[in-house]
Amino acid sequence: MNLISSAKRQVILDTETTGMNQAAGAIYLGHRIIEIGCVEVINRKLTGRHYHEYINPQQIIDEEAIEVHGITNEYVANKPKFAEISSSFLKFIEGAEVVAHNAPFDISFMDHEFSLLQPKGPKTADICSILDTLDIAKHIHPGQKNNLDALCKRYGIDNSRRTLHGALLDAEILADVYLMMTGGQTKFNLSGEGSDSAGGIKRLLSSRTKLKVIAASADELAKHEERLDLVAKGGQCVWRG
Repeated sequence: MNLISSAKRQVILDTETTGMNQAAGAIYLGHRIIEIGCVEVINRKLTGRHYHEYINPQQIIDEEAIEVHGITNEYVANKPKFAEISSSFLKFIEGAEVVAHNAPFDISFMDHEFSLLQPKGPKTADICSILDTLDIAKHIHPGQKNNLDALCKRYGIDNSRRTLHGALLDAEILADVYLMMTGGQTKFNLSGEGSDSAGGIKRLLSSRTKLKVIAASADELAKHEERLDLVAKGGQCVWRG
């Protein structure tokens, strides 16, 4: 069976910005990143490592943007500029698969910030592979709402702390959504909580009645393969040999 290598490293990422960069006629408005939040996933497991920075964009934040994320001009006035945190950020994401929801939005902002560095920084796609969870969601749930809040509701993920958008919180929530959407359970309870047996394991009597084994029908197998095809679109299907 072709299992995912333990060396597979993903960075679930989100950004907050001074505003939207697209206007009528796709005019670039030069908005900047003011917050970056990342969480690390290796072999489909959250490692606990994260990257988080607030950034002074050196320009005014749109009022509409403040209403979304709550980050004010005063709050970021004394934060580091992007150039000051670029090395640590690049080190954290380099060589990983960057996973973001509506990835072109975040990647375009990152590329713009890298282009302003002296010397000029790389394109994100030159140092990372990129995976868009919005594309995955559209394939699995066509014609439905697929924003982060809708996906949290669909997969039973608690997002009650998300009263405002925040890059690190949204990255943490997206990690749960992504792992559920592309394979199921993200955490295993082996602590024994809620169980009367040590280690969460309940031994069954060998004298118990044998369970009847019912083989899947050809139609069920075909539907199973269709589901695995959807999971594989995220590049993370571990159940197919």
